[in-house]
Parts: sequence; structure tokens; C-alpha cells
Amino acid sequence: MWLTVVLVVHVIVAIGIIGLVLLQHGKGADMGAGFGAGASGSLFGATGSANFLSRTTAALAAVFFLTSLGLAYIATHKPKAGGGVMETIKDIPQAPVPGTSSEGKSPRQASGKAGEPPEKAGDAGASRANEVPK
Repeated sequence: MWLTVVLVVHVIVAIGIIGLVLLQHGKGADMGAGFGAGASGSLFGATGSANFLSRTTAALAAVFFLTSLGLAYIATHKPKAGGGVMETIKDIPQAPVPGTSSEGKSPRQASGKAGEPPEKAGDAGASRANEVPK
């Protein structure tokens, strides 16, 4: 969205600069204006149009410069195309939950020996808690 907004502003400012530059008088036109070539009858007076047009051109040039920098920044910091949200999530290894017996067996079956007493509820799976999941 920002790319479109900045690009539209950039093009409009460029067209405005072109128009203002074409409206301004060249250096050689000052000689004719000094002898009454119709410059005194203009909207801004004899020298008012030159100041207004040059200041407006300078302001549009500054905006053009800033939009150029903005477009360059947007172009270099563009997110990867085609990637989904889930592709950016890294896999987090799951640790075993303490207090559960191993693989759904009862504590007596998990010990592997039928003659031994069952493990305490807090100790079930404690021997596997320090193992790294695969």
C-alpha cells in the first residue's frame, strides 16, 4: 500500500516540476521584461512570479527528493514474496511434560519390573526429563 501511495505522489510531483519549469522565464527573457514586454501586467507583478515559481519549484524538488529516498527504502526492505506466515516460525523442540508416565503406561509398567513398587506420582518420567527430544 505504501509503495503505491509514494509512487503516485512521486509521479504527480514530477509532472508538477515539469510544468513549473516550463512556465518560468529563462535568463534571456529578463532583458525583454525590463522594457515592458508584458511582465508588469502578470498576476504576481513584475518580480513576484519569478519568486513564486522558483520557490514552488524548489519545494516540489525537495518533495521529489524525499519520495525518491522513500521509494528506494521501500524497494530494499521488501518482505520475501511467496512466503507465508507459518514459514517464518522456527521449530521449537518440545520438552517432555513432568509428572506423566512414559508412553501412556502405568507407573508399574513403566518401571519394567513387576516386583518393584510403583514410582511416586512426582517421579514418573523423571529419568527421561533430561533427554533431548529428537
